[in-house]
Amino acid sequence: MPGVDDALPELRGDHHVHSTFSDDAVSSLEENVAAAHAAGLTELRLVDHVRASTSWVPDFVAAVAALEVPDGLTVHTGVEARILDASGSLDLPAGLRGVDRILMADHQFPGSDGPWSPAETAQRLQGGLTADDALDLLVTALIEAMRRYPGNQLAHCFSILPKVGLDESLLGAERLDAWAQTAAATDTLVEVNEKWGCPGTASIAAARAAGVRLVASTDSHVATDVGRYERVAYLLQKET
Repeated sequence: MPGVDDALPELRGDHHVHSTFSDDAVSSLEENVAAAHAAGLTELRLVDHVRASTSWVPDFVAAVAALEVPDGLTVHTGVEARILDASGSLDLPAGLRGVDRILMADHQFPGSDGPWSPAETAQRLQGGLTADDALDLLVTALIEAMRRYPGNQLAHCFSILPKVGLDESLLGAERLDAWAQTAAATDTLVEVNEKWGCPGTASIAAARAAGVRLVASTDSHVATDVGRYERVAYLLQKET
């Protein structure tokens, strides 16, 4: 979008880019760096999926450190881990030395007794779990994750909601304010995600009002998508 970088400095970075260290991505670290440079980005966060059993994080950190990075581009590291439950625990391995940020992700619904699949969550909603109780569980999980792991990043926040038949608009001002104030207090970055088109404008407004740093991300799994924004630009422009 011509001129959008001047109005939206967030678009000069891509803070969630996957490589072949993730089993569902196809581009190498080197290809992602080259794509970021070609797109004129100034910041790039290389991120890959982890679980508690993941053993390759030291290799990932070493591979990123060995990259030839063009002048004008700063490369950061990250790992993406799912939030497991309402207590905010994460599916993380040991040994994260050299990782700049953990990306805390709502891949499944963080229930009171562990992660619920979207199908299970929808069944619970049909079986008596109210929308308000479900939203309280999710926001509580996000807040507790930010408190337990300060100084990190929320990945595609609220992307789980449409998967279970709920809408982000149902969160309301009180929940969003608590979420945003916690993000600000814990130095948590909130990414605006191209792949999932979230969080929405009300959440973005709450984050900005609380002084949260917003970052743009494509959640790219292929280098040709790095730094290429449509939905993120729309969400940030609409809220500005």
